Amino acid sequence: MKILIGTTNPSKVKRFENILGDKNLTFLTLRDLSIREEPSECGKTPKENASLKAAFYGKYFDTVICNDSGLYFSEIPFSDSRQPGLHGRTPRGVRLSDEEMISYYSALVTSLGGCVSAYYLDGFSVYRKGKIFSYQNEEMAKSSSFLMKNVVSPHRHIGWPLDSLSYHAKTGKCFAEDRGDLLLRRRGTDHRLALQRFIEGFFETFA
Repeated sequence: MKILIGTTNPSKVKRFENILGDKNLTFLTLRDLSIREEPSECGKTPKENASLKAAFYGKYFDTVICNDSGLYFSEIPFSDSRQPGLHGRTPRGVRLSDEEMISYYSALVTSLGGCVSAYYLDGFSVYRKGKIFSYQNEEMAKSSSFLMKNVVSPHRHIGWPLDSLSYHAKTGKCFAEDRGDLLLRRRGTDHRLALQRFIEGFFETFA
């Protein structure tokens, strides 16, 4: 089966290949199909945005998987304008390059004391011939929190600039210096298994 991954980010494509690599699937990207149109991401949660994207790209392909993520700091309220949330790449409406993101968030973390507890909240949606199945688990996301520091690693992960500021809460190792599984590093074992069950459940239900 061929599946369109609603992204041009190679790291996100690699994530799904790692999760579903044994399912005899072929993954295509927006670039592979020369899709340049973009949906309006006006949802209030990662799951809502992922669903909007899945429905939009469903106009081009029968089976689509989309993901949206929000970055949250436990030290500040959701309503605080400094909270990255769904606009991690575009704080205050300005789109940042990878290096600009590193500089911006390093300064923000410095203003919050130099170290914060952070977590990624993911929303996933799978589109299959007009049907959409979505997933998001906030409690599991919080259980996989990590540290974001104003200590910038010289190492980089393409597509994940904030890995250069992110550190394992238990080991203290920087994400950008860890060459292990991307999803496992940022979200934890339970999150990966839950995501795998969600996607596999969709194919069992809507195949």
